[in-house]
Amino acid sequence: MDGMDGKVAIVTGGTRGIGAAIVRRLLDAGCEVVTCGRQAPDALPEANGRQAGFVACDVRDPEQARSLVAQVVERHGRLDTLVNNAGGSPQAVAATASPRFSDAIVALNMMAPLHMAQAAYPHLKAVQGSIVNIASVAGVRPSPGTAVYGAAKAGLLSLTKSLAQEWGPDIRLNAIIVGLMETENTALTYGSEEAQGRIAASLPLRRMGRGGDIADAVAFLASPAASYISGAQLEVHGGGERPLFLEIVNAEMAAAGG
Repeated sequence: MDGMDGKVAIVTGGTRGIGAAIVRRLLDAGCEVVTCGRQAPDALPEANGRQAGFVACDVRDPEQARSLVAQVVERHGRLDTLVNNAGGSPQAVAATASPRFSDAIVALNMMAPLHMAQAAYPHLKAVQGSIVNIASVAGVRPSPGTAVYGAAKAGLLSLTKSLAQEWGPDIRLNAIIVGLMETENTALTYGSEEAQGRIAASLPLRRMGRGGDIADAVAFLASPAASYISGAQLEVHGGGERPLFLEIVNAEMAAAGG
């Protein structure tokens, strides 16, 4: 991506999955990239012979978030891009989910991006940098089984738009709405290969998303090519999920016709 050489980026949760794909894409674009996690991984993402840096950090803790940003700026002299990627949630029945569980999900998926954004603010302002928040389709449609996660991601989308208004023109903020994805835990999320194939076939582009799809979108939003894009929600979901009622209607019509 043009205009990214020498830029410095932080990608939270960038040691595996979508986060690692984002790290590799930014490295490939010429950025210096630092990622974080609560524990150091066995190996860090790399591209073109260059490897990401790592700082141990629990981004849910505001003090640790500030320390992460301070260490990156001390090491590299600047910060141009923050990608708030860390997030997720296991399945949980809303009627019995504990307050501690719900607090932890909101802390990771909404409050941690805020802590990171606040810590990065003065450094991004100095270079007119940008923030990309990784959200989810769970934040824009019902999310049964992960209700608190969906609510947190909806809050993250609202936060993105509000901060884009409050922090412009110095900092651009955008969000990516991630659709159904192939990850290391695809089977745990979507079931058997047959089930995954049926889900993929139901999407307009006939496949689930991959880490590289999200990484390319991040690289675009962080680049000068997106210099007039702020407060946006970029849907990277292969055309969106087909409404269930259409399957019911089609089955009913087929039965009537048969």
